[in-house]
Amino acid sequence: MEKIKVHIADDHQLLIDGIIAVLSSEKNIEVVGQSLNGEDVINWFNKNTADILILDINMPKIDGVGVLQFFLDKKLEQKVIVLSSYDDTKLIKEVLKIGSSGFLAKNSAAENIVEAINTVYNGEQYFSKNIQNKLNATFTKNRVKNKEESNKNAFFSTLTPREIEVLKLIAEQYNSKEISKLLHISINTVETHRKKLIAKLNVKNVVGLAIYAVKNNIV
Repeated sequence: MEKIKVHIADDHQLLIDGIIAVLSSEKNIEVVGQSLNGEDVINWFNKNTADILILDINMPKIDGVGVLQFFLDKKLEQKVIVLSSYDDTKLIKEVLKIGSSGFLAKNSAAENIVEAINTVYNGEQYFSKNIQNKLNATFTKNRVKNKEESNKNAFFSTLTPREIEVLKLIAEQYNSKEISKLLHISINTVETHRKKLIAKLNVKNVVGLAIYAVKNNIV
């Protein structure tokens, strides 16, 4: 069985050891490297490779944002799951925009790390439950604040006004039945809009639509 190769970067050896202990019982995951600062991460990936990097956002020498920017500039294909003691939505949006595939709060890393690795390795993005809840709260707050404002960014030129409405509601976790009632359209029409959005935005599912909405400040 092909193993998922993982590199762990954090400035606390105790946390690295804890993650390694959790992953040691997973037959499909292999820890191939570890780093205590961002400079070491970059040096390691200049000579080696891994499928996934578990990356602390706050590290000495070069922080996690700097490491992500390096990956982006070099067009490296490794997927990155960010670890942080902070769960503010500004930071989450920032790391998403520069290439993170997932975000885990450190206090929930041990219980979610295996699921996160497998999810990201299979091409999806992953957020621990507390992070997802925080994003959802931000979606709702922003929608109320901006509901009467008209966004005229070029991004919207590819979407119809109705598609934008549906996308915002999907991002706020309304289901098709609820969206049909809110917009006074049939469930079949909602499903048609959903399929068109997935095709237009080149994502795989409704989770992808929600992430796209966050990354592009739609909600």
